[in-house]
Amino acid sequence: MGPYSPQPQPPRSGAGVWLLALILLVGGGFAGWLISRAIWNHEAATVGAEPRPVTPRGDLSDVEKTTIQIFQQNNPSVVFITTVAETVNDWTGDTREVPVGTGSGFIWDKAGHIVTNYHVVAGQGGVPVTAQVTLWDHKSYAATVVGVSPDNDLAVVRVDVAAAKLRPVVVGSSHDLLVGQQVFAIGDPFGLDQTLTTGIVSALGRTIRSPSNHAISNVIQTDAAINPGNSGGPLLDSAGRLIGVNSAIISPSGSNAGIGFAIPVDTVNRVVPQLIRNGHIVRPRIGIQTSDQFTRFVDQQLGVSGVVILRVEPNSPAADAGLHETRRTRTGIIPGDIIQKVNDQEITTAEQLDTALENFKPGDTVSLTIYRDRQTTTVQVKLMGAGE
Repeated sequence: MGPYSPQPQPPRSGAGVWLLALILLVGGGFAGWLISRAIWNHEAATVGAEPRPVTPRGDLSDVEKTTIQIFQQNNPSVVFITTVAETVNDWTGDTREVPVGTGSGFIWDKAGHIVTNYHVVAGQGGVPVTAQVTLWDHKSYAATVVGVSPDNDLAVVRVDVAAAKLRPVVVGSSHDLLVGQQVFAIGDPFGLDQTLTTGIVSALGRTIRSPSNHAISNVIQTDAAINPGNSGGPLLDSAGRLIGVNSAIISPSGSNAGIGFAIPVDTVNRVVPQLIRNGHIVRPRIGIQTSDQFTRFVDQQLGVSGVVILRVEPNSPAADAGLHETRRTRTGIIPGDIIQKVNDQEITTAEQLDTALENFKPGDTVSLTIYRDRQTTTVQVKLMGAGE
């Protein structure tokens, strides 16, 4: 058998050539697409890699300017307050300081007096607390409690600081506020100092309960965000004046829900000087005793409303004004005078009477509208202080 030699191949058909050409064409196109895609991705990746030019903002709006000015003007007047209580270990006798709470406050005068809420500095269970005040420059100072008014949820503490470092808040008024006015709250919610929130006066004339369960009247309601730690901080109007002390919120979660309350500055401006001078407030009184239960009975029988006077104290303003007390006779009980108004404020309970008188001070004269012998009359009464 001779050596191996290859056999001749049959000639290629025209269809095979076209198929090969088509494959080369598609493959080349796909490769080209991949290359172009890579180039495009690279170019896209580099787009925006450089900082974009800044568009000039233009001038701030008048509203923004006002807000900024109010914060810058009043921020140095706001302080952060922390309280601690000293506890004793029953077994070892060792003492240690336990954090009690935090809150806000504001500088009242150059003498170092600072206003806050009573519940910010109040001890729990009668345990005394010590307070520390941090000013706007983050320097802290020991504070002494000067006076408290649990019924008004107000307190005054004092720090020994150079007058040059103290910027007292500008005091406004609350009796002339209108619903819809813009308000500003500054404080330290959750310990975050120098915090500003804004809102409006949502309502006026609200009544809330103090830590002593006393009614605080004429309270301001606002939707400015007030959270734990805001207590004791100032509520300001658009002129940067103090109009209230942020005190309480209504919230299922304990955080801001858009319903906050501030003690009106008119109350603050009446109570704080007394706390500085006396350590407590001196309540004005007219020298009577009342009973809401007896009042409700008499009012129902006579078809009137007001507070019935049970007893008139001897040598009191009520006695000097000739007010009549309730008398017991052989034929029954003769109700005393029924107080229906203090000046223009209507009265239906003993608590409302006390709250209305709190708007005055001992020595002031008030007008009492009374119901006596089926007639209404007006009597002028000069108030005296508690304990007189």
